Amino acid sequence: MADVADLQSQLDELKRAYRSGARTISYDGKSVTYADGAELRAAIASLESEIARAMGLPSSVIGVVRGTKGY
Repeated sequence: MADVADLQSQLDELKRAYRSGARTISYDGKSVTYADGAELRAAIASLESEIARAMGLPSSVIGVVRGTKGY
């Protein structure tokens, strides 16, 4: 497992790419091309969770509640 500093560096690079509209990210001599913004946002969320776990923090959970009137 990478240390928190490496993970944070990767996260910063992903966020920078997302803001600029880039889909290809190069890090540590490797390149990754994401299909679209949604895939890039998923990678960002995954790294944020991994950093939170590495630091012993609880990861964020967002729930959506939907309902109908039942008839």
